[in-house]
Order: sequence, then C-alpha cells, then structure tokens
Amino acid sequence: MTKRLWILTLAVILIASGVFGCTQPTEPEGEGPEGSGAPQFDGEILIGVMVPVTGSEATYGKDMENAIKIAVDEINAAGGLLGKEVKLTLGDDGCDPQMGSAAASKLVSSEVAAVLGGYCSGATIPTLKIYGDAKVPFVIIAANSTQLIAENPGWSFMINSPGYHQANAAADCFEDFGSTKLALVHQGDGFSEDLANLTRQEWEKRGNQVVAYDVVNKGEQDFSSLVTKIKSSGAQGVYWTAYHADGALLIRQLRQGGFTGDIVVADGSSSVQLLEIAGQAGEGVYCTSPPVVDFLPAAKEFIAKYNDKYGQQPGPYSGLAYDGAHLLADAIKRAGSTDSDAIREALETTDEFQTLSGTITFTPEKVLEKSNFIIIKGEGGKWVLAE
Repeated sequence: MTKRLWILTLAVILIASGVFGCTQPTEPEGEGPEGSGAPQFDGEILIGVMVPVTGSEATYGKDMENAIKIAVDEINAAGGLLGKEVKLTLGDDGCDPQMGSAAASKLVSSEVAAVLGGYCSGATIPTLKIYGDAKVPFVIIAANSTQLIAENPGWSFMINSPGYHQANAAADCFEDFGSTKLALVHQGDGFSEDLANLTRQEWEKRGNQVVAYDVVNKGEQDFSSLVTKIKSSGAQGVYWTAYHADGALLIRQLRQGGFTGDIVVADGSSSVQLLEIAGQAGEGVYCTSPPVVDFLPAAKEFIAKYNDKYGQQPGPYSGLAYDGAHLLADAIKRAGSTDSDAIREALETTDEFQTLSGTITFTPEKVLEKSNFIIIKGEGGKWVLAE
C-alpha cells in the first residue's frame, strides 16, 4: 500500500469512528437539541381549528387561531399530551355555511382527534352533523345560537354562553336604562335571528314591548328607511344582534338621523373595530360581551404573551379560544387516549375546570352551566367595563 493510500484509509477509519468529522454528540436522555431541555415526543396528536380566516369576520378568526397557538405552545412546552406533540391544522369556514361544511369535511378527512373553533353560528350549524357522523369531539369557542343546541348530535360542547343567557343580559341592560319599548334588528343568519327572537321572548315575558322588529341584508349601506321606522315606533332602545361591520354603519346613521335612545350590540359586535367605524356615534354604545381578556384579572400573562408574539392586543374571543384549547387538553389527559368516545366522556364530565374566563361545567345539553356575559361600553374610542 502506498503512503498516500494508507493515509486516506486511516482518515476514513477515524471519521467513521467519530474521532473527528461531523458526528453529533449524543444528547442527554429526555432533552432536546444541545441539551436544551426541550421535551422529546413519541408521535403527534392532530387537532383541527375551524375559524374564518377569510371574509368579513377574518379578524375574529385569526385572533382565535393565534390564541389557540399560544395555548398549544404552552401544552407542548410542558411535555405535550400523552407524550405526544400537539399539532394544529386549519379549516377556513369563512363565516359561510358552505365553506363551513367544506372545512369540517377537510378536518375529518385529516383524521383529527378533535376540533376547536366555530365563530359564526350560521357556518357552524351545518358542521355539527359532519363531526357527529365522524365521531369527532368539537369544542365550540364563540358561536352560541340555540340552534346549535337543538341540532347537536352529542359531539359538540359550547364554551360561550348560549343565546338565552345573552337575551337575559340584554333585557337586564335595557331595564337598567329604564326602557320599556325596544327595537330589534338582525340579519337573518343563524346567530343574529336566533338572538333577536330570544330577546323578544324574554323582553315581552317581562311585560315590555317590542315596537320594531327588522331584518337587514348583510353588507347593506343605507339604513335611512329603517332609522325613520325606528324613530316613529317610539322605541327607547335599539338592540343590534348581528356583526360589527354593518352594526357600526347602523349606529352612525341612527345618531345622524336623530335617534337619542340607548343602543346595545350583541357579542358579534364586540370588536373595537365597531367603535372605530362608528366614530363619535359609538360613544355610549353598550355591548353584551363575551368575557374579553382586557377585563379578566387572570389574563394578564396571556395578554403579555399575545402582545409579545403577535405585536397587537388580543381580540374579544382570544380568551375563550385559549380556554378551549386548555379544556380540550385536559379532557384528552383525563381520557388517557385519543379515543373519540373517551374524549367526549371526559368533556361531558368536566367539573369546575378553571380558565381565564371562569370555571367550566356543562349542562346535559353540553352548554355552560353559568353565564359568562359581561356588559361593556364604548368610551373614548375603546371598550370599558360598564359600571
């Protein structure tokens, strides 16, 4: 063997034996790269996220997705679930029934262990059967129409208080103002029409009058005839039960048209964007709101994490989205597996689970036992807690 060949042979032997070269040192057991302490996972658990990330309600949907990601980061940092890493896959429902059905079918075909999401009730309702037929547990974060209760085949759990809780909150609010005559305006979708009907029933049950009850089209720009009707009806208050983009225009035109009564909007209009679009007309508007994190003492750390990660304030459904992810994680832990029946049973037996928004216990109808609505008020271009 020549000297040159002998040297090459020796080099190959040394590289193979790890004396020098690119061989990585063995990691300490149970730690991640370079001994970072990152948990090692044995597989993954895939969770579906169904929210609108396109369309008029995309701001809400993206906010919910962001909050879920923060919760999942925390869960994985603590070792994941059942020794596995939690992964997310998105289904965009676009706040549209057809898109919702397509998103649900996509998530089911991806073989997710469960689903988090549901913002618009109209887009969420047709997905209930899809998830039910596939036996996929579904934690509904924001949507709260009572139609969700009626059409739930038993696999869906609502963590935003149902419509009848909100109707009670609205009625209490207007009675506190001293109103007896009310105008109700909705947009004919599964959420806003259901809430308008429930509010009318509750208001009239208390001996008060609904003097105007109207439906408007989504995207409508001119409310002049409706403003005239409401003013002539003698209504002392107006309850807008639909979403913020159109609600802001109605509020502005009501004030421009001379309506001086009280205006309250439902939780679908709890975005600060309603106040931004309404401008000065938004001052003094009230909202039957979900538990917004700004007003939750337990949410300070979450708000800081959200600001740090996304460079903006969390939105009105971020707290519920974060809570929903941790609720589902707790159920999977208690189930001890990703078996769908076991997860559903664990969710059903949830008892006083502590979240940012309060405690969660479900009724037999799989809705919150206690209302989580709060009343907020537009003041100085932002929402403040009403006194």
